[in-house]
Amino acid sequence: MFEITKRKLNKVLCGAIIIAVFIVIKCVYVQIIDFQFIYDNALELWQRSFPVEANRGEIIDIDGEVLATSLTTTSLVVIPSQIQDIAYTADKLSTILGVDVEVLVEKLSKNVSIERISPEGRQLEDDVAMQIDRLKLAGVYLIKDSLRYYPNSNYLSHCLGFVGIDNQGLLGLEVEYDEYLTGTNGSIDYYMDAKGNNLDMYASDYIAPQEGYTLQLTIDSDIQDVVERELNNAYDTYNPDSIWAIAMDPQTGEILAMSSKPDFDPNDYQNSSEEIYNQNTPIFRTYEPGSTFKILTFGAALNEGLFDMDEDTYYDIGYEYVGGTKISSWKEGGHGLQTYREVLQNSSNPGFVHIGQMLGKDNLYNYIVDFGLTTKTGIDLPGESTGIMFDYDNFNELEQATVAFGQGISITAIQLVTAVSAAINGGTLYTPYIVNAIIDPTTNETLFQNSPTIVTENIVSKETSELLLDALETVVSDGGGKNAYIDGYRIGGKTGTAQKVEDGQYMEGEYILSFIGIAPVDDPQIVLYIAMDNPKNCIQYGGTTVAPIARNMFLDILPILEIEQVEEQIPKVSVYGDTEMVEVPQYIGLDKSEVTNTQLTFEFIGTGDTVIDQLPRYGSSVEVGSTVVIMLGDV
Repeated sequence: MFEITKRKLNKVLCGAIIIAVFIVIKCVYVQIIDFQFIYDNALELWQRSFPVEANRGEIIDIDGEVLATSLTTTSLVVIPSQIQDIAYTADKLSTILGVDVEVLVEKLSKNVSIERISPEGRQLEDDVAMQIDRLKLAGVYLIKDSLRYYPNSNYLSHCLGFVGIDNQGLLGLEVEYDEYLTGTNGSIDYYMDAKGNNLDMYASDYIAPQEGYTLQLTIDSDIQDVVERELNNAYDTYNPDSIWAIAMDPQTGEILAMSSKPDFDPNDYQNSSEEIYNQNTPIFRTYEPGSTFKILTFGAALNEGLFDMDEDTYYDIGYEYVGGTKISSWKEGGHGLQTYREVLQNSSNPGFVHIGQMLGKDNLYNYIVDFGLTTKTGIDLPGESTGIMFDYDNFNELEQATVAFGQGISITAIQLVTAVSAAINGGTLYTPYIVNAIIDPTTNETLFQNSPTIVTENIVSKETSELLLDALETVVSDGGGKNAYIDGYRIGGKTGTAQKVEDGQYMEGEYILSFIGIAPVDDPQIVLYIAMDNPKNCIQYGGTTVAPIARNMFLDILPILEIEQVEEQIPKVSVYGDTEMVEVPQYIGLDKSEVTNTQLTFEFIGTGDTVIDQLPRYGSSVEVGSTVVIMLGDV
């Protein structure tokens, strides 16, 4: 009996020893080997992270001028476990934030470690944040946040776009380059027990946010300023449905300026119409280009050697019949006998029907494809449209005739500008681009440098481009583009007057007026395109209404590009009925007594004897007898 009991005790003892050994091993494992894992998990349970919003990267122009930046602001977060009286806290916050108290009660009652009050508590005004801070409410905290800010308001708005309440890009460059502009958020990490009390034994951790990359654009703000100013003036003067413009370097595809009106303020996009901010007109809208397209048809014919533009002639009787359809000239009775240079100068539709017939279906269609008019240009902006062109099988005799003078084909402004650039730069089609570089704001290191991308080469020859530029210069000196002529600068261009199309029908009395200009013709550095939809109270002709807008732009842009004036250029030819124009002299800085001109009248505003400003500006072209407003002051 005793032996049996002893054996049992030995077994129990052995078992106890084994258990004790396991416990010791476990303790050693937990205290030494697994200590860090358990410790980290415990800290994670105690840790509360307050987010610190990172600034988005800045968007700057080619010279570093800031176009979009981030402002430091304040947002509201709560730790529900620390709130002592939910009803009282919700009531106080609802009064300050202007939010329904029940909405706040629901958010303050959530079973979470930390709750961001969004969107009601995001990006608070300073006075609102101060009111909340004064209350010293338990569990209520104000943290750093970031607010996107566009210092120039509506300026370049369609291209820049905007961001949402969470600083995520929603439109324009903000969404196209969101992954680069978005920074990495930081945090402030505190340690609290299950009841939400601070654990003072552990110091808080601060993880700094990392700002997003800087986006440097090809945009030149000096040029953009001019384009914005003149479009605003034209929009106010002619009350068009819309107006838009593009300035591009034809040798690279770099966008120097781009704008459209009506526009919007990206700082307050919520109060703008979606129809306005969702359409970046120069790359989104497709329409018949009208006579500006004739540049491409004429260039293609020159490249094929179909005529000598100064020796060969075409007799314009006022119309051409194509497949039983009469295509008429804009001029009653036609232009009579013309050289082909004059066909371009006079923008003779029958003449271009004939040129299209000489080119033939295959050549004309292939040039349209080569000039990139059947595909997107690939510009680095969202929302680009493709345009509409007949399929090859449906490109029949009548379609060939109308497309030759810019009717029956629908393209975007950016497609036209890139195609014309190729026609005058020696035949190279470039992908247009608006982002020049992506830069690390901390190290100032360039992470990405954009460069010209060739799509197609040798569309036309260098010799063809030179001939075409020569012809386009005479359009400005002696043709429909005379209102864009500037003494001292060699400018080429072409006007356009296209009847609007809606639901497949041409609209009576509504036109898209346009002008495309190239300067200087001996070394093209800019292609400038302006189009205006259905202007009011004006002559519905691109040469009369839009060419003067281009002239005003060129007057300021060409000096910005450091293009020097020349002494010799083709003289402007005046014809009977032309309005006599005069260039406004520079009066700023002169004494009042020196302000004289027999071709102008003057209105003086202000006191003093020195001219401090003037309207219209120096170099503007105005009708003889116009009034110049002179502002006086003391210097």
